[in-house]
Order: sequence, then structure tokens, then C-alpha cells
Amino acid sequence: MPTQPLHCVLICQHQSCQLQGSSKVLEAFQNCNIEGVTMEASGCLGQCNIGPTVRVIPDEIWYYRVTPEDVPLIVEQHLKQGEPVQEKLNPRFHPRYQYY
Repeated sequence: MPTQPLHCVLICQHQSCQLQGSSKVLEAFQNCNIEGVTMEASGCLGQCNIGPTVRVIPDEIWYYRVTPEDVPLIVEQHLKQGEPVQEKLNPRFHPRYQYY
């Protein structure tokens, strides 16, 4: 019986994300063959003005303005070590609170 993947990485390939280079982001993720992780093109994720958008499920981590250069850090730190990349977290889903 096949095992379920640990993570699925969805990379938006809708029109506005495409214009911002999401096809190269998808290619960079697909070049990182990680056991237990699937990389998939997705339709619109609804974050058009801050794309390219990457969503990692089941963690429900949303990354914004992802470039191909960001992919190795996301792969190593989040997908392999389980620690989301704070500076790329979409602020709409992961608000940062400042304490004074």
C-alpha cells in the first residue's frame, strides 16, 4: 500500500503569479526531489498582488513573493527541518505581533 506524502507544496500558476515568475518557482521546487513531499502547480490561491504564492499543506503555511532563490531555504528549513521560513510568511495568514 502506498504511503501518503508528508507534505504537499502548492505553487500558484494563475495569471498574475505567472507574470511574477511562478513557473520558475515551480521548476525550482520540482528540481528538489524530497521523499514524502509532492510539488504541484495550483490554480489561483487568491493572493494575486503578493505572489508568487506557495502553500504548504497540511501545515497551512502560506509563503508570499517567493522567488526561485527562496526555494532552497524553504526546502531545507521547512520541509526537512519543520521550521517555517519566517521572513517569507504571508502576513495575511501569519500576522506578526510586535511587543513593546
